[in-house]
Amino acid sequence: MDTQTQRQRQAEALANSQIPGYVPEEASETAPRKAAPVAVSADRDILDVSGAPAEAPTDAEIARITHDVVREIKTVYDPEIPTDIYELGLIYKVELEDDRTLLVDMTLTAPGCPVAGEMPMWVQEACMRVDGIRRVEVSMVFDPPWTPDRMSEEARLELNML
Repeated sequence: MDTQTQRQRQAEALANSQIPGYVPEEASETAPRKAAPVAVSADRDILDVSGAPAEAPTDAEIARITHDVVREIKTVYDPEIPTDIYELGLIYKVELEDDRTLLVDMTLTAPGCPVAGEMPMWVQEACMRVDGIRRVEVSMVFDPPWTPDRMSEEARLELNML
């Protein structure tokens, strides 16, 4: 066996030995059966690096987070329309849960929008910049469908639609 293949197998064996309850195939045939693996707490290896407190936000903090979220969402632009998605009316709902998860429902100007795959990620990245938020979940919704009536007066003015 060449040394490259032997090193690969050693590395694989080392990596697999770190998996709780893993028994290599060749060892399972010759070695006696071990007891069933003990369930490991799913959050044992999760490291929260958000910096957000664990307790529910206060009313004052909710007001600050709301202001900051709107400010950050206003940095996201539809590349085909020269105004931000907040003023376009593409954000339908923003909800902050007690565990500091921010839930955002948004839509697109048209279901066939070329940035349909990227825009939710842009919104998520913008919202994650706000202090006090642990996680952001962005959902695309198409009911009710977007119409120009959802645009703010500021967006209409920018687009010369007044």
